[in-house]
Amino acid sequence: MSEFLPTGIQLSYIVAASLFFLGLKKLSSPSTARNGNLLAAIAMLVAIVATLLDAQVLNYPMILLGIAIGSAIGAIAAQKVEMTAMPQMVGLFNGFGGAASALIAVGEFWRYYSSFENPPLDTTITALLGVLIGGITFTGSLVAFAKLQGIMTGRPITFPLQQPFNALLLGGFLAGSLYLCLNPLNTPVFLGVVGISLILGFMFVIPIGGGDMPVVISLLNSFSGLAASAAGFVVMNNMLIVAGALVGASGIILTVIMCKAMNRSLTNVLFAAFGTGEGGGATGAGGDAGEKVVRSIDPEESAMMLGYARSIVIVPGYGMAVAQAQHAVRELADQLERLGVEVKYAIHPVAGRMPGHMNVLLAEANVPYELLCDMDDINPEFDRTDVALVIGANDVVNPAARDNSASPIYGMPILEVDKAGHTIVIKRSLNTGFAGIDNDLFYKDKTMMLFGSAKDIVTKLVGEVKQL
Repeated sequence: MSEFLPTGIQLSYIVAASLFFLGLKKLSSPSTARNGNLLAAIAMLVAIVATLLDAQVLNYPMILLGIAIGSAIGAIAAQKVEMTAMPQMVGLFNGFGGAASALIAVGEFWRYYSSFENPPLDTTITALLGVLIGGITFTGSLVAFAKLQGIMTGRPITFPLQQPFNALLLGGFLAGSLYLCLNPLNTPVFLGVVGISLILGFMFVIPIGGGDMPVVISLLNSFSGLAASAAGFVVMNNMLIVAGALVGASGIILTVIMCKAMNRSLTNVLFAAFGTGEGGGATGAGGDAGEKVVRSIDPEESAMMLGYARSIVIVPGYGMAVAQAQHAVRELADQLERLGVEVKYAIHPVAGRMPGHMNVLLAEANVPYELLCDMDDINPEFDRTDVALVIGANDVVNPAARDNSASPIYGMPILEVDKAGHTIVIKRSLNTGFAGIDNDLFYKDKTMMLFGSAKDIVTKLVGEVKQL
């Protein structure tokens, strides 16, 4: 049995890795994502059980205690955390993954230190990589969580000589790492590089605005995978290496996709301190904003326009998420379909505060997957759409990105709602969005503003549509 066990473990790892690949494939579509998540969970269970059968595992009670505590926390979080808070929760998951990988590297260093034995050079290098990436992921994810949760400002936080200071920190880490490669058992220096990695994570995320959190979360997700892969090299575990590499690769691919959706480079997202969060602007329920005319509409008029339309495209944004209006939106769509109106949903890749944020919220409200349309698929249909109903979206529907070469967001792909027969925008005010610029859509001849909280307004629309 003892001779068979290592082979059995490796075969189990191959099965788990295969299931991970299948799970990732199914995650590419909303209709199969739930099954993909289940396959990935089964793969992780197989990998954990196989690892626990390893003869080198010495303390089963502590491991089982950790599993029990973690499972309890996960079960409670799954029940208690609102779907609108998923970005924050994902940020925490990334951070804890990075922290776990960094702790593995610290534990391996301590194992050699306690036995007064110099670790091999390759172990030292991979442990230092695990500390660097894991530490940055941990504190960076905590900052992302704090920005999304409103614990700290979502605006970029900058100060003079910020980037040179960051470069100095990175230089200090590299110098300490070089010293540890020559003198591995120097505990003060090792603790110093651990501390620097944690500070780097904090400094890495604070200059990034809250609206760029979808990209940051994707990038930190990639970092957590790379940290796990480095930890796998430290403890020589093939499954950890493969799983970490998959997370790292998928995370960076998603990051690139998100950057393209905003027509910005990754360096611009990370270092440009772009956006100001919700800015100032007119806050009235109509009238004029400077020389621009704003046309307002009330729920009764809006309901009549929606109820007598042939086709409607609903465009959800972060305002819908904040107001938790997804269930009211689904009810409105049901009432419109009862009247024979064709209803679809247009999803921008960076709408919300994490990749797929709108998809998750609408799925929670049991919106059929086939009604969720990607930007490239829905844009050609706006010319044939009677009414585009924008709920809490701003920059992702701003025609300036297409028409104004002087605009900071020029070139960013948008949902072209201004091409619909009419556009109704539900928004609290005329305040600017994350980019800190005025939205030209609000002043178009075919645009009508419906001011108020998304949930309250949509609920009123439901009531009015029922009377039609």
